Amino acid sequence: MTQPIRIGIVGYGNLGRGVEIAMRQNPDMQLVAVFTRRDPATVKAGVPVLPVTAADEYRDKIDVMLLCGGSANDLQGQGPMFAAKFNTVDSFDTHAKIPEYFDLMNKVAGDNGHISIISTGWDPGLFSMMRLLAGAVLPHGQDYTFWGKGVSQGHSDAIRRISGVKDAKQYTIPVQEAIEQVRAGKNPKLTTRQKHVRECFVVAEPGADLAKIEEAIKTMPNYFADYDTTVHFISEEEFAAKHQAMPHGGFVFRSGNTGSGYQHIIEFSLKLANNPEFTASVLVAYARAAYRLSQEGQTGAKTVFDVPLAYLSPKSGAELRRELL
Repeated sequence: MTQPIRIGIVGYGNLGRGVEIAMRQNPDMQLVAVFTRRDPATVKAGVPVLPVTAADEYRDKIDVMLLCGGSANDLQGQGPMFAAKFNTVDSFDTHAKIPEYFDLMNKVAGDNGHISIISTGWDPGLFSMMRLLAGAVLPHGQDYTFWGKGVSQGHSDAIRRISGVKDAKQYTIPVQEAIEQVRAGKNPKLTTRQKHVRECFVVAEPGADLAKIEEAIKTMPNYFADYDTTVHFISEEEFAAKHQAMPHGGFVFRSGNTGSGYQHIIEFSLKLANNPEFTASVLVAYARAAYRLSQEGQTGAKTVFDVPLAYLSPKSGAELRRELL
């Protein structure tokens, strides 16, 4: 039997736990260890949990390290640190900073003989692939991306930082009328406000000024000011009962014409019951690809644009041609 691909996890939040769950469905892989900045004694996982500083001891025991930290505060530091020691896969999702992050990871991974596949997941990731594919097929056209309905963790955190807020969840919701205009081939020019609305569910501290909290949310620049935003104040009990899940998803469209003027619509959509578990499943598939690329002797950074689809699958080329082509 072929030796399984040995996997390590850095970070054991929602995404890291999702990776451990995804391992159960990938028998060609084996989870070796979890590395955390927290006290390892406080983290319960199905494999050894070690401090991040212990990763050096596992250079010969792990084939691919999955980096499960956040883009804002973790990956720009952890990415190059681990790319110097391991093959890595991450879900860096700050779109505007991907080019500079790629250059950084490409140099570190390349200089050290490793592969680093960056910005996997579903957007960036699967949605990126669909935008590329659809644009290549319909070069004369327009892209549209809608997100939701789903929980935005960053926006939820922004609400929780407001004075008087005890807990909060924010949902990004695409405007159905805008989606239908795109599906109908009308090629609308849509503003930020016309594409999505934001719905907030807030648990306030006792005695807090609700009107002041609502005003602070709706006028928050970069988060809510450019959107139609609805704020609901609810009890802790209702919050616990109805707002613990982490759904997400969205749509990618390409509306374009072929040479004779015929109009065509390409649509790709996702409806995710649990965003971190789905994203983790994408990372695990790309871990397989990273291992295969490394076995071929390739080095440096890669994105989803650079990885053959066949490398994501545990099936052989002959099986894929027979079953899926």
